[in-house]
Amino acid sequence: MKRKVKFRHSLLSKYILIIGLGLTIFPLSFPFVSLLVFFPINEIETNENPYANHEDLEKMWHQTAQSLDEATDEEIDDSLMRIHKEYPKASVFWVNENNELMLQLPENPDLPQTWSANYSISFMKQSFGGDPFTVVAFIGETQDQGFIVFQVPREVMKTRLDTVQDQYDMIMSIGILTIFGAFIIFSWGFFYKIRKRLVRLEQAMHVNEEANELPDPVIIKKPDEIGALEQSFNEMIRKLEQSRERERKEEELRRHLIANLSHDLKTPLTAIRGYAYSLKKEELSDQGHDALQLLDQKISYMGSLIDNLLSYSLLTSGKYPYNPKKQDLVRSIKASLASWYPAFEKEGFTIHINIPDHIMLIDFDEHWLQRMLDNLFQNVILHAKTGKYISVSLIDLSPGFKLTIADQGRGMESMSAEKGVGVGLSIVSIMAKGLGWKWDIETSKNGTKMIFENSTNRLNENFV
Repeated sequence: MKRKVKFRHSLLSKYILIIGLGLTIFPLSFPFVSLLVFFPINEIETNENPYANHEDLEKMWHQTAQSLDEATDEEIDDSLMRIHKEYPKASVFWVNENNELMLQLPENPDLPQTWSANYSISFMKQSFGGDPFTVVAFIGETQDQGFIVFQVPREVMKTRLDTVQDQYDMIMSIGILTIFGAFIIFSWGFFYKIRKRLVRLEQAMHVNEEANELPDPVIIKKPDEIGALEQSFNEMIRKLEQSRERERKEEELRRHLIANLSHDLKTPLTAIRGYAYSLKKEELSDQGHDALQLLDQKISYMGSLIDNLLSYSLLTSGKYPYNPKKQDLVRSIKASLASWYPAFEKEGFTIHINIPDHIMLIDFDEHWLQRMLDNLFQNVILHAKTGKYISVSLIDLSPGFKLTIADQGRGMESMSAEKGVGVGLSIVSIMAKGLGWKWDIETSKNGTKMIFENSTNRLNENFV
């Protein structure tokens, strides 16, 4: 059943929210940064910089000069020291009526001890509007008592607001980039979480194919589209587990059915064979003997089919006896050929054998090899008798081998009267896999080759 995701929980709603925030924040970022920077500064500037207001400094200095009318040198020095203590970052000095430099705080070696009229005029001209900020005031009501000088570096007179205004472009750039970076990080986090959840789901889908395992269900963390996908994935796993369980039960039922059917058919088949043997002792016409011989062949064929069914059932259920050990492969193949040699001669086959005379010690189960060769030789007699030819070749690949069984029939694609459903070849395939042998079939209208190869002489350790 399709699971509907509520819009407020969906990824689309979150994405729209991010876009909306971006469209809202970027136009407001300029006034927001300005407010964020300048408003706290205006609040902090309640205790204003005493050097900031040049008009107040000029007024203070002129009032001081007026108050020193007819004052003695000691009084002027005391007044200047008091002002310098109040304004420690400023420089103060005074020149008396004789144009002699008197007290200077702090000491400045660049100032001359005697001030001429020309130097005084030049000093005032250079100081006007320059750095440092300079205020010159004549002492008293007349200009014949000398003058006092107050100097402050322009940098000291700046407020925090002035400093911020000087760096406005840089501050605004940093603020805008910070907001933009925060938006990028927020967007990246959104898509990173989506990617992380998708990667987690993708990793959950990877399983060990050789172990034939199903993926484990994933934990659903959020009720969005990916959560719906995770729920569908879990539902798929649940259905696969149910399907596999049904398949396992059906396979087990089929195996039991084949095993029971094979066992039940053997009893009447044995009875029929006994009756046929009894009939051989009776006097029969030539036609009767032929019919009895054909009946015996069909009983043998049916017996082999039943054996194949039983063997296939045991193999697929892992109950077929399997006891591999190191033994002579040459001897086992020759023994199997010897047992089938009369049958091939009876059918008029040309037999070509190319098997080494030396011992080849290979790890295999002799009963399995005999069963594989019996099925293959029987198939040659039943389905490739038109070619009247069989070849068995064994090549030593120490430590492995290559076994080839070839005929000159019409190929596996052609039909024959005795062609079945391929249970015999299925048994050969399972046994070859169990022994760790590679099995290839080359077939055409000119014949068929069965090629078994194991170049490493290693058994299939995963076969059960």
